Amino acid sequence: MTTAEDTDEIVAPPRNAPRFETPIVPRNSISGRALVAIVAIMTFLASLTLGSVFLIYRSASEWRSEIAREVTIQVRPAQGRNLDADVDRAAALAKGISGISDVRAMSRQESAQLLSPFLGAGLTLDELPVPRMIVVALGRGAADLAQLRRVLSNEVPSASLDDHRSWISHMRAMADSAVIAGVVILVLMLVATVLSVSFATRGAMATNRQVIEVLHFIGARNALIARHFQGHFLILGLQGGAIGGGSAIILFALAQLFGRWFAGTPAGEQTSALFGTFSIGLAGYGAVLAMVVLIALVTAFASRHTVNRTLEAID
Repeated sequence: MTTAEDTDEIVAPPRNAPRFETPIVPRNSISGRALVAIVAIMTFLASLTLGSVFLIYRSASEWRSEIAREVTIQVRPAQGRNLDADVDRAAALAKGISGISDVRAMSRQESAQLLSPFLGAGLTLDELPVPRMIVVALGRGAADLAQLRRVLSNEVPSASLDDHRSWISHMRAMADSAVIAGVVILVLMLVATVLSVSFATRGAMATNRQVIEVLHFIGARNALIARHFQGHFLILGLQGGAIGGGSAIILFALAQLFGRWFAGTPAGEQTSALFGTFSIGLAGYGAVLAMVVLIALVTAFASRHTVNRTLEAID
């Protein structure tokens, strides 16, 4: 009688026999859920940083554009000169310069109101040498500010032209500093995410080390094992990124909605003067979504790199 042991044939197991399959990467593990939470937190913080950079840069750009469209002429009281006549003369000279669209001389009361936040309201400033301001709006063409400065110096010595170059340079430096700080923070968060994924991958490999070693020693390619880990951690990264990025998008949308609700109030006007409408725009929301995808890809590739390094160490 011939048995299966006496032949070289491989006897297949019965069709209805139970199958015990162990996944290469453990699913729904505590480390996996912890990694999702870590990725969600990192993505949320990175999205907040990215949105804040967009918000600051957008507000600074609006400030620069508004300031660049206007220049001011300051007429100081001088002994032996009529201040009102000097203001009228300076305004007339500004109107005669090409590239200037509008000239408005501020009244004595308006000039005094500019000092009220610093000196308080209800003060009598008649005896103080309060200068008068002339707001000059620039047109689309290039205005000859050098000529305006020359004619003011010749005909109204007490007047000085301020083109706000220092303010514009300060705002540009502030916006650039915010961008650099945001990029540094984002890089640090990506590094922290890579380290977290590396530790989580090693933990997952240690949990299922026997299965991985068996597959490795019977000839399974490292790319096959790494691909399983990469797909697993890609899903975890997408889950955590979607949670963190979605929370950040909801927060920015609520901030924009609250900004509209409080528009017109003193607090709303001060906030709007600093941060605009709290809107990061479509570009900002697109950048947050791109951050979600980037975090997921970083998570996947970090796990693949860790698996490859670990399998090479086994060899």
